[in-house]
Amino acid sequence: MNQLSLNRFLGGTPASVLARLVVMSFILGIVLSAFGVSPFDIVSGLRDLAARIYNLGFGTVEWVLRYFLLGAVIVFPVWLIARLLKMGRRDPEF
Repeated sequence: MNQLSLNRFLGGTPASVLARLVVMSFILGIVLSAFGVSPFDIVSGLRDLAARIYNLGFGTVEWVLRYFLLGAVIVFPVWLIARLLKMGRRDPEF
């Protein structure tokens, strides 16, 4: 991956992206602390969520997957056709 595509993927140079992430993390940390939320609460909540999903059983996962595939059989081809038709059209804005 060359430097230009890396910058495009990250949304800027690695140093500037890192700086923005550090500043946003600090600000969000202040806000969450004001609400009384700790990092351990978030990690514990995610762990509990994963355990609940696992405890639901694999039958539920199969049920969700079946409905997902049923919808995806329609949604993804329609999306692909719409994207291809949009590419074929010339946009007057560009």
